[in-house]
Amino acid sequence: MNASIFSELYCPFPSQINKYVDVLEDNALEWVLRFKLLADESSYHRFRKSKFFLLSAGAFPECEFEELTVVNDWVTWLFIWDDQCDMSDLGKKPELVEFFHNRFLAILKGAELTSNDIPISYALGNIRQRILQKGTKKWFDYFVNAVENYFDGCILEATNRAQGIVPNVDIYTKIHMLSGAMESSMEFIEFCNHLIIPDFVRANDIVRTLTNMTNKIVCWCNDIFSASREMASGDVHNLVLVLHYQQGLSLEEAMKRAVEMHNQEVQAMINLESSLPSFGKELDTELNKYISGLHSWISGNLDWSFRSGRYQNVEKLELLKL
Repeated sequence: MNASIFSELYCPFPSQINKYVDVLEDNALEWVLRFKLLADESSYHRFRKSKFFLLSAGAFPECEFEELTVVNDWVTWLFIWDDQCDMSDLGKKPELVEFFHNRFLAILKGAELTSNDIPISYALGNIRQRILQKGTKKWFDYFVNAVENYFDGCILEATNRAQGIVPNVDIYTKIHMLSGAMESSMEFIEFCNHLIIPDFVRANDIVRTLTNMTNKIVCWCNDIFSASREMASGDVHNLVLVLHYQQGLSLEEAMKRAVEMHNQEVQAMINLESSLPSFGKELDTELNKYISGLHSWISGNLDWSFRSGRYQNVEKLELLKL
């Protein structure tokens, strides 16, 4: 597949970077080493090349340092666990994935950690503790619900792998909007910017649609960059590969079609924003900051994808100590 096609991805939103980007990397490395989240030296080098801190710094350009470290550790936690689900034997064992997810949810909901828990569970407990020091209980409930949706998506993917199912585009997109964990990651727009978005604004059809469109755009962008990686690992959960297998397109044609779908969704999002209603001066100010946060996720993710070495790694992973 021609890598030059990446430059055809449409993103009219400005690129920004958080002022704490230079110190975030060391902070992130200290955190993963403290909780023993890297299985071996290969995992260590893979982590350094992935540069997850650039994603967090680009997606949350206005976030203060303490909140930024929380969201960066959450993003890091997601990628480390996601690799276990996507690129190791665990990803074909939906019952085992569900077992771990049930324990993770219990920890997020306040269960005490025990000597039987694994390092990644302790890391999750640390994230929960720090979130609750800064975020409201109501916002945290939204976050936990979004994490539960992510876990559901991972189980659906594991079930497909176990049964050898290649989903169609519509079903795949719905699954990936769960398993991509963007719902939980976008929740941090409120957390990092100290916003309070009322329930009736969240429930507004246009606001909800714009959030879902951002989810889809970021997931499809990641698929376009990671197609070779997923193909090498034998995973079909990728928009390019689903188009290839289900619609009989060549890989190059499937890549071009995926880029077209991404770009059309970005333009549709821009068009829809002009239809946003007014909720009053104060709420409009909050909502504008939220919409800017959606834009930052799209541009920050694209910028990170060009600079990260994550999608150049195709080797099968060793499991963490589970």
